[in-house]
Formats: sequence, structure tokens, C-alpha cells
Amino acid sequence: MKILDSPETAAAEEEVYMKNLKAIILAAGEGSRMKSKKPKVLHEILHKTMVDYVIDTAKDCGAEQVCVVVGHKAEEVKAGIANDGVAFALQAEQKGTGHAVMMAGDFIDENSDMMILYGDTPLITGETLKNLVETHRKEGHGVTVVSALVENPTGYGRILRDENNGFRKIVEHKDATEQERLVKEINTGIYIFNGKALKNSLGKLDNHNAQGEYYLTDCLELILQDGGKVGAEVAADADEFFGVNSRVQLAEAAGIMKRRINRRHMENGVTIIDPDHTYIDSGVKIGMDTVILPGCVLEGNTVVGEDCEIGPHSRLVDTKLGNGVQFQHSTALESEIGNDTTVGPYAYIRPNCHIGNRVKIGDFVEVKNSTIGDGTKIPHLSYVGDTDAGERINFGCGSIMVNYDGKKKHRTTIGDDVFVGCNVNLVAPVTVEKGSYIAAGSTITKDVPGEVLAVARARQQIIEGWIEKRK
Repeated sequence: MKILDSPETAAAEEEVYMKNLKAIILAAGEGSRMKSKKPKVLHEILHKTMVDYVIDTAKDCGAEQVCVVVGHKAEEVKAGIANDGVAFALQAEQKGTGHAVMMAGDFIDENSDMMILYGDTPLITGETLKNLVETHRKEGHGVTVVSALVENPTGYGRILRDENNGFRKIVEHKDATEQERLVKEINTGIYIFNGKALKNSLGKLDNHNAQGEYYLTDCLELILQDGGKVGAEVAADADEFFGVNSRVQLAEAAGIMKRRINRRHMENGVTIIDPDHTYIDSGVKIGMDTVILPGCVLEGNTVVGEDCEIGPHSRLVDTKLGNGVQFQHSTALESEIGNDTTVGPYAYIRPNCHIGNRVKIGDFVEVKNSTIGDGTKIPHLSYVGDTDAGERINFGCGSIMVNYDGKKKHRTTIGDDVFVGCNVNLVAPVTVEKGSYIAAGSTITKDVPGEVLAVARARQQIIEGWIEKRK
């Protein structure tokens, strides 16, 4: 009887199997159809550059090293890539895809498999590339090309097969016969080469063509001529190889990515009321039974717990929410919000806030660079900036932490169980100790001890006859 491998054993075997894999990403082109001063591969989909999507996917499928071939505005492309540990090669003149790979010649390892990807195809998935690597190695190919079946193959190179359904050659659309143009299997331009076969074929490439360019596709025929095996792996989803060359295509790719991300969250137990009007970045994590209402934007490395309700029309950027949070018509940036806390509507949580459990941040409340303890309530129309607030504090309507003296920011410290009346100004630096009350309308400029009532306002006066004199 065969003993089934444990998940841990299977994962370890897959890790070993995916070793000796490197990726070259071609990103040297200008992208003139984008009509932009920015290099094409730095245009973003859901707040992440296209080339960073490709780098992440290469790493996800097991590439131990990644080299990006840059050319147009090379330094700007290098600076715009968020990934660390990426190597670069310069293609100063764009002389074709084969020439671009030649420029990364020092990166090519004869003892590794070399994957060729493109910086403007952000929809490719790690799972597809893993399948490519598996087929390539299982069949012992010198090179394996990814193909796709499309209804309208106009403009694409066609994959031509022999009578045994094996790879024969790639023919470009302009060079294809009428019969060959009926073929719907296209070349996506994504390959995995045996490193030695790639080096040998690159050494034999020439540019004896009308364009004077070196074509990577010619390497496939050279490998066949040397007795190597060439395979074509048909991808399950042609959308993964959608190349972005214009703003229109950028929007189309963003729509595909958005639907893919939203679907993944819904399959993991998140309710998204209107997926067409919900925008979630690829790095966002959302817990089970959370509900996302229409018009929400979740960006960066935001983490949302279980049983939350987000929206409608809310924005979270690099923010962590606990479980059971109600977040309505509000914005939070680079902050943490605890369990069972309610925020909004129309609240603004600015960076570096740490808001505790069961806190109420009400309508038209702004919190900045502050810590708010468990059970504290800031119901409405207040500004809490540069403040360390304890537990179970009540902030009355119109409470203002006056943190800026025109030159420096100062902090306010408020102890547990303090009651802050309406229209109170706490002028920092100032401390209000535990259990005290601040009378409505007070402007507090000195520290307040614990368990007292602080009143800082003019005594009310009634002046008879003032109206008659004014008339």
C-alpha cells in the first residue's frame, strides 16, 4: 500500500523541484501609445506597478533570482520598482526581444532554467508559471513556450504543430499564409529555456531581417536544429497574457485584476455587495464574514478582521482593523483599530493612530498621531491630534486638542475616566489626570490633577440696557 505524503513533505518536495529557476523580465520599451512621461511598466493597477506584479509572480512560482532588463528611462524604472533584491541589465538600444535577453547574458545560468517574462503583462499568475515549469522539466524540453487559444488571433504569432501535435514553429501574422492565419493558437511570448540551450541559441542569433532586430522566437528553431526539444503549453486563461500598451488597455487589465481579487475574497468567505464598485489591492487581507459595501477602496497592506462591516464609500490604506469593526463613510491611513470599534460616518483617521477596542469615533471626527484607549467615545465634531488618551474617556461635541503653537507640535495626555465637556480646548502640552471633569466651554492651558472639576471660562454677565444703547 502506498503511503500518501503529508502536506509538509509535498511542500518540501515542491520547493526542491522548483529550485534552479531564474526569471528575466523585459521592461526596456518606451510604450509610446501610453502617451505618458512615465515609463510604461511603472503605470499602476490597483496602486501597484505592472512590473512589480510580474516580479511578484516570478517569485511566487519559485524564481530564486529576477533580472529586469531596462532601457527607456532606465534609472526611473529602477527607482520605481518596489521589490528588493532585483538585478538589472541595460538595453540601451531596443533591437528586439532576442537582443534584450542578450543584454542579460551575465545573468543566464547554464545550470538553471530561465523564464522570460514581460513587464507589461501584469495578469500572469504563479500557478500558470508553475505548470509551465513542471511541463518543461517533465518533458525535458530545451524550451517551452506558453500558448493561448483566442477567438481573434489577428496580429499575433501563430503556433504551428506537426501531425503528432508537437511544436513545429512560430509564424508571425504578417508572414503567415491564409491557412496559417486560421490557427487560433497564439504565441504569448512567455518562455522557459534550459539555460545552456538559451546561451547557445543566443550565440547563433542574427538580425538578417527587414527590421534589423534579433528575435527571441528564432531561438526556438535554433534549438530544434541542434536536436533539442521544443514544447508549447496551452494556458487555461488567455486573459493572463493580456499586454498593456495604452491607457484603454490599462483600464481593461485593471478590471480583470479587480474581478480576480474580489472573487478570491468572496470564495474565502467575504461578502462583497457590489464587486463592480469595490476596489481591493492585491496585498489586502480580509477575514471571514466581513461585509464590504459599495464604493469601498482598500489599499496597500490593509488587514481587516472577521465580522466587520466596511462602507459604503470608505477608504482604508495600510490600516489594520480588528474583529467586529463598523467603518462607515470614512477614511483611515496607516493606523490600527481594535475590536468592536465603530468609525464614522465621515471620520478621518490620519497616520500613526492606535485606536483600542469598543471605541466610538463618530461623525466629523479627525484623529491624528494618537493613541485612544478601550471604551473611549469621541462622538462628533472633534479633533484629537498628538494625544495619548486613556480608557473610558468621553469627549463632548467640539472637543479640540490644540497641538500646534505655530512652530512645534506638542502632545496632550488624558487619563482614564476623564469627562471632556463640549467645546473644550486642551492647549498642549497639557495633562489631564484620571477621573477629572472639564467643564463645557473651557480652554485648559495648565495640567489638571485627578478627580477634580476644571473650569476655565469667563463668568457670565448680564448687562441691562446694552441693546437700547446700541440702537
